[in-house]
Amino acid sequence: MNSIYHFFKSLVKQKDSFLNIDKLENFPFDKSLLSCKNIGVFPDMAIKLNKDNKLFTGGELIELKSSESYSVSSFNSTIPTRKKDISKIISSENSSVYKQMKEAGNDIYSLPIRDVFYLVRGNKNCHVKVCLVSGAFFETVSVENLISNSFQQVLEDNLKDSNIKINKDIKTLFQKLFSEQENFSRVRTVEKASVKLRFRIMTEVMAEGNLLNSKKYPTIIDDSLNFLLPIYSNEEEKDIIGKFNLVFSKKEQKEFKIFKVKHHFNGYFLVFQTAL
Repeated sequence: MNSIYHFFKSLVKQKDSFLNIDKLENFPFDKSLLSCKNIGVFPDMAIKLNKDNKLFTGGELIELKSSESYSVSSFNSTIPTRKKDISKIISSENSSVYKQMKEAGNDIYSLPIRDVFYLVRGNKNCHVKVCLVSGAFFETVSVENLISNSFQQVLEDNLKDSNIKINKDIKTLFQKLFSEQENFSRVRTVEKASVKLRFRIMTEVMAEGNLLNSKKYPTIIDDSLNFLLPIYSNEEEKDIIGKFNLVFSKKEQKEFKIFKVKHHFNGYFLVFQTAL
């Protein structure tokens, strides 16, 4: 069986390694759970799909984030989100991600929308925090609004000393042109130019979204491994705990502290925490 819960269980089994490895990609990941593994290309890893299993579909996408402090390293090119469309990730059938997933026996497009998780590790003063966290922790506004509002700020900053005012039509145009990253991240060729131009986005986590920040999230303690999932209802909380209990035995469950943490912008997350 393959799912983000089973992946977390595999991390727990090897959790001592988080204290010793130099780079996060050197962790002894259970390859039998993975449909692909890459370095420097999103996703860094993906969980294999489970055919005809509605409880554990698998297919989750995982990005590794490691830093030599209690801060989340910046996201280069790919804005963190809770879910991603797999068709926007796979550029062609020649891509490494596509080939690996096919070789793993996955019917790739049978699950078009994939859950995204981030495996975050921070080192500070010989202490380590590790979190496997849903992308919902970082996506507190939609990507479309994040991009369009950021570009609108650029326009407003450059026009604030002039008599030009931004009307509703211009705002609507900005929202249309700059709401999708793909619209401006393509390589552009200009006539007679000897270079091509491509805009890339770098996303940095604010303090309120930094789950390693001891002042903002004191219950994410030193030398701990944490699994964080968003909860939007009592039913969803019961479903998460039910899945956790199916994957971990009663003896294994005793290793964990289970509690809720309130995101400063995005509701509550359920945390499964064990000591490293």
